[in-house]
Amino acid sequence: MRTTYMAKSGDVDRKWYVVDATDIPLGRLSTVVASILRGKNKPTFTPNVDTGDNVIVINAEKVALTGKKATGKIYYHHTNHPGGLKQRTAGDFRAKEPEKLIETSVKGMLPHTSLGHQIGMKLHVYAGTEHKHEAQKPEALDITNLI
Repeated sequence: MRTTYMAKSGDVDRKWYVVDATDIPLGRLSTVVASILRGKNKPTFTPNVDTGDNVIVINAEKVALTGKKATGKIYYHHTNHPGGLKQRTAGDFRAKEPEKLIETSVKGMLPHTSLGHQIGMKLHVYAGTEHKHEAQKPEALDITNLI
């Protein structure tokens, strides 16, 4: 009788990848990064175990927003005070906090559970080309052929 392979958290071999976000649409970038973080690109993917890899995204300020999303896409948050609904456009978000824009997009594509939070902690986003993870020897990942 054949059995389905179920990965265990101790058996996972994690890699580090660097993704350059220059001129890549935000949604396309986010789906590929979320898939790698979750481990869906591996044959050992198990839904209830964190089998994904670490991803470093550089050049976050150069991510592309297609169409009228820079002015028309609005992000909301509430301060929990009366009349505290705040809003800003995706263009403002990209100009002031490009790292948080990509983090918000990717983490919205992950499960909204404790496992999803654990998976989201393996995402590292930087506005420029410099990052502090050289010791992990990350591999450059060209996602233009994965889109």
